[in-house]
Amino acid sequence: MNIIGNPNVGKSTLMNALVGEKLSIITSKAQTTRKRVMGIVNGDDFQIVYTDTPGIVNPHNKLHEQMMGFVGTALQDADLFLLVTEVGESLKNRHVLEKVINSDTPVILVINKIDTSDQATISDKIAYWQEQIPRAVVVPCSATEGFNVDKIFDLILERLPEHPAYFPKDELTDRTMRFFVSEIVREKILLFYQKEIPYSCEVAVESYEERDGIDNISCLIFVERESQKAILIGHQGKAIKKLGIEARKDIEEFTGKRCFLSLHIKVLKDWRNSDRALKSFGYSLED
Repeated sequence: MNIIGNPNVGKSTLMNALVGEKLSIITSKAQTTRKRVMGIVNGDDFQIVYTDTPGIVNPHNKLHEQMMGFVGTALQDADLFLLVTEVGESLKNRHVLEKVINSDTPVILVINKIDTSDQATISDKIAYWQEQIPRAVVVPCSATEGFNVDKIFDLILERLPEHPAYFPKDELTDRTMRFFVSEIVREKILLFYQKEIPYSCEVAVESYEERDGIDNISCLIFVERESQKAILIGHQGKAIKKLGIEARKDIEEFTGKRCFLSLHIKVLKDWRNSDRALKSFGYSLED
């Protein structure tokens, strides 16, 4: 079941609410999600595999093209679409909307963030989307407040086809611990830095040593220019120190173990347009 929609409409917040765990990082900035992130929910007689996808953008570099490749794949391999919008927007990318309209795949259309609007506006949006996609079930929702999340879950269960479980019952995701560590560090970069800095950064786990009592983790933060490196470090190293402290807290909460986290910064010019760099960072449709 693939979750698609524009940037910043709450796709990741909704998936985390449906899964019951924070698997996708969340910030108020657009393009927070860069890759497909899978969350698995198991019951006695069902398994739901959710896939969070990047927000739909018009590509300005090869990174964006890879991100939209993940969306394109999601449009092809879904048993069910969860198309997430918010009260104040319409889906700008008509190409994506046409693919959803012309598909035979069932659609649940979520109008998120209704806690920020009024009943008249919400009613107008429900009517608008029912006209756009007549076969869709339209559900107003507030993922942050938990309103109608249970209803969406029930609708998903009703519409998913019967099939043997794809994954073992004890699995929560197909991603590794290294992936989540890198995403936690990147989330803090998105939260603590402004303008172009967060979008120019990529995080890779250089080493992850599991030890009794405390894990030893080393991460590389890649930037495109020396000036960005200086901003990440900050005056007397205060910015990078704060980044490390806050990321370590979340990593320890996620893993349930203490960790020692070291962060290093490396300049890799124009990595967002480098096929080789993007492949090494996992931006491929096979990832």
